[in-house]
Amino acid sequence: MLRTRKVPSTLPHAGLFAYAAPPNFYRLAGRLVPWCAALAAMAGLAGLAVGFLVAPSDAQQGEAYRIIYLHVPAAWLSMLLYVAMALWAAVGLVYNTRISAIMASALAPTGALFTFLALWTGSLWGKPTWGTWWVWDARLTSELILLFLYIGFMALHASFEDVRRADRAAAILAIVGLINVPIIYFSVRWWNTLHQGASITLTEAPSMATLMLVGLLLMTVAFWAYAAAVTLLRARGIVLERERHADWARSLVEESQ
Repeated sequence: MLRTRKVPSTLPHAGLFAYAAPPNFYRLAGRLVPWCAALAAMAGLAGLAVGFLVAPSDAQQGEAYRIIYLHVPAAWLSMLLYVAMALWAAVGLVYNTRISAIMASALAPTGALFTFLALWTGSLWGKPTWGTWWVWDARLTSELILLFLYIGFMALHASFEDVRRADRAAAILAIVGLINVPIIYFSVRWWNTLHQGASITLTEAPSMATLMLVGLLLMTVAFWAYAAAVTLLRARGIVLERERHADWARSLVEESQ
């Protein structure tokens, strides 16, 4: 019977670079997941309470505006997660680091989920405000393209049996697709669209009531924490799948049996 061994706690690397090693990354991700999940739950409950029960109604849109507490954070995350995915993919492509490619693969499903949520809640918001579920304007169309990019990334990666080749091909697609992110963000400035402009910017004071802003920020924190938790959890699974023949990974399997 093979002897079981714990995951190595240190490697002969310094600082954050130590976590580029799969065993160390696996341990760190395992520690972070519960904290991120707890933060997501607490911030989400608080954000929903403030947004749907405490914040006042909008003077123009009435109660229909409350969909922003789901729609806006999802839209933000859909873009930011794609940027993160493309950056991890680029690092993996340039430096051939395993954890970078794993993080890119782990981010893709969560990014696709938030993109779909942004499109779905946007349709729910558009019906009472615009009178239609969908319009082919620049913001909505470019957001739909973002969903296709996420799906294309996952489909392309799954089409290769060789993981290394899959990582490289998907990384190239992710990097090329980055051009769509600024198009989404600036579309309401560059073209005439039905979609309203940003209510929160870095250069101007928010154009909404304080309680509305608090609820929106709480939901944003909740979505961020949820994305971090599920991405790290998925990354741990990918690490085990790719490192299943390594001694440390086999020892974990034995310990769990």
